[in-house]
Amino acid sequence: MDKRQAIGSWLSGPRAAMEDAGADFGYRGEQLGLPEEGPGSIARPGRRLAALAVDWGLCLLIAYSLITDGYGQATGNWALLIFFVLGVLTVGTIGFTPGKRIFGLRVVVLATGTVHPGRALARTVLLCLAVPALVWDRDGRGLHDRLAGTVEVRI
Repeated sequence: MDKRQAIGSWLSGPRAAMEDAGADFGYRGEQLGLPEEGPGSIARPGRRLAALAVDWGLCLLIAYSLITDGYGQATGNWALLIFFVLGVLTVGTIGFTPGKRIFGLRVVVLATGTVHPGRALARTVLLCLAVPALVWDRDGRGLHDRLAGTVEVRI
């Protein structure tokens, strides 16, 4: 292996390097028994981030207009509290937040297909901490989803 291949494998990431070496990881969600494409497949990161941005924007708008009457540190704190309540109530009852619904996503438990409010609470607490949501596995699930036993799928 020359230096260009070594640098190229480093830039591509560990998954691409392993696939070049002959490892077969399959598609995202295959280990979970989910389809590769279409309804029921693992939600892609772009849709998930867009849904998160919509939900956060909605919470900021509520905090800005109804609670703080201006933008400041208090607005961000209230927005986080509203985001927490929104996540627990909506994911725990209907399985999606307004942003997730707009982008065609739903949070489910693989065994039952619905999310118990206790799981929604655990998932939302970890999501509000932000760090667990930034650690993903090879199926594209964040650590908050793995610990809560949930998965975010396309509707």
